[in-house]
Amino acid sequence: MRKFVAIALVLLIVQWVAAKNSPSLFIEAESFQNKGGWVVDQQFMDLMGSPYLMAHGLGTPVADATTTVDLPKTGRYTLFVRTYNWTSPWTEKEGPGKFQVSIDGKILNNKVLGATGNRWEWQEVGKIDIGTRRVTVGLHDLTGFNGRCDAIYFTMDDEDFPPDELDALTAFRREKLGLPETVPSAGNFDLVVVGGGVAGTTAALTAARLGLKVALIQDRPVLGGNNSSEVRVHLGGRINLDPYPKLGDVVNEIAPLRGGNAQPGDYYEDEKKLEMVNAEENISLFLNYRAFSVEKEGNAIKTVVARHIETAEELSFSAPLFADCTGDGTVGYLAGADFAMGRESKADFNEPTAPEQPDKMTMGASVQWYSKEGEKHCDFPEFEYGIEFNDSNVQNVTMGEWTWETGMNYDQIFEFERIRDYGMLVVYSNWSYLKNRSSFREAYRNRYLEWVAYIAGKRESRRLIGDVILKEQDITDFVIYPDASAPTSWTIDLHYPDPENSEHFPEAEFKSIAVHKAIHPYPIPYRCLYSRNVDNLFMAGRNISVTHVALGTVRVMRTTGMMGEVVGMAASVARKNDTTPRGVYLNHLESLKRLMTKGAGKYNIENLQNYNLGGTLGPKKTNIQIPPYDKE
Repeated sequence: MRKFVAIALVLLIVQWVAAKNSPSLFIEAESFQNKGGWVVDQQFMDLMGSPYLMAHGLGTPVADATTTVDLPKTGRYTLFVRTYNWTSPWTEKEGPGKFQVSIDGKILNNKVLGATGNRWEWQEVGKIDIGTRRVTVGLHDLTGFNGRCDAIYFTMDDEDFPPDELDALTAFRREKLGLPETVPSAGNFDLVVVGGGVAGTTAALTAARLGLKVALIQDRPVLGGNNSSEVRVHLGGRINLDPYPKLGDVVNEIAPLRGGNAQPGDYYEDEKKLEMVNAEENISLFLNYRAFSVEKEGNAIKTVVARHIETAEELSFSAPLFADCTGDGTVGYLAGADFAMGRESKADFNEPTAPEQPDKMTMGASVQWYSKEGEKHCDFPEFEYGIEFNDSNVQNVTMGEWTWETGMNYDQIFEFERIRDYGMLVVYSNWSYLKNRSSFREAYRNRYLEWVAYIAGKRESRRLIGDVILKEQDITDFVIYPDASAPTSWTIDLHYPDPENSEHFPEAEFKSIAVHKAIHPYPIPYRCLYSRNVDNLFMAGRNISVTHVALGTVRVMRTTGMMGEVVGMAASVARKNDTTPRGVYLNHLESLKRLMTKGAGKYNIENLQNYNLGGTLGPKKTNIQIPPYDKE
């Protein structure tokens, strides 16, 4: 028996060594040299392991993505592709995201991928004979309906199956890509800002103008987050309010001049944000890098590691201070920061608007879209994947903005791919019904989808806990804290499933309503802008220390941008005095107040932010003592 076990063990080892040493090639789809019409989607790489390429063609097949590679040798290979049938949560029929793989322009084995599989998995294309080492690999989209490809694997070993389990797959990727065990340093900085939305951009600009060496890390090719051409949500709220009317000057410098949700991409002025950041010599900008790991020393973050979403290159970022402006509180979560998610009960903070029992409900994410009128008839494919429309429940509209909101009863972190996919599913399904089967389809005869977001606009997920948790009564009763800072002016604006939509689509809503409670402009306590248990972590944006109800007012982007300005100022005070974010409050609050009084604007730009200001009860007198900013 022992002899048999020993022989079996030797055979297993031999097989493992053979597989490890067998000729193979691993290709990350997002690294393709020519993306064609495919787009890089990184939103879910923390969940499924990697960014991926997606054929976002709005029902029209996109141009092939191609890349030229050198195989280890010629001969017979087995080819695997990691993909996912994205409509599988709603139907068992073949999915619409169909595509094929080609070598030197020849489709391999007529194999259709992406039509099956209810999770991310490796699908086998089959065996192929390759007579030259240098080949061009292509992804050929068949539908334009968001087929997705994570990676491609060539192997000459019949027993060499790539792993599906995430940890094993992560190790497999690192080995096949030859990623170094030691991550190179991007340099040492005074402040590392993770997240390049409005809050992160203003935090970086402000800190840099005050003399700090700043790294700004953003996991997309553009800045602005929800206020970028990728998501297309316009700015909301008011700037330049008492008690610190210079707060908002930096927001004004990067802000688009035109308002409107789901408008043409140039409305959002991506280039203005990039130009402002690139003009600051103290900012090192790292576009297309996603932070995924944190190293701590005691209760402080020592290093953040980020990965490029196309090349897989990794860089480490070290600094005495970090700012989490990711929206999802990603850096704080990785560092073990205390956080909340969902709705608190009425008993938790005695908030009048809170539900009787706590729950996991959040405000949702929007997949916005719009159509255009063409000069001639244009078709749209039949699209039916588990959501049934008819004349009574179809949305008889030509565009969809913030009210097209999904995922309120799902986890906005760990179920976010499903949430985003459902947002696209209902847009396509609704449009298909309007075009093909509705009694009023003639009105849509010449209309075509011009734009549908694939980067979802998220409103709420983790809220990192600070030394103060801002609650509803603080705002409505105008309770002013000694560390009052950036003003919030938007209504307490909370979203709920649209009752009419719920009636037609129970537990599958995709429309929302907003319930507003007007407020006086209210200065947010500075202590909401840093973590209570990670010593060197600031936060700005929708992930600050507030209750679910209080989030309803602070989450709009002119307000989050002013938070970023305050964080940039506080970081400069902390660095100058070799202290922590909490230390700024305890020992240097007057210095922070001087900076908030002075502001960090640079270009003396007239405030033209006169759109989407929101309702308000008007200013209310405060008793805040403002020190003169020209004296220390």
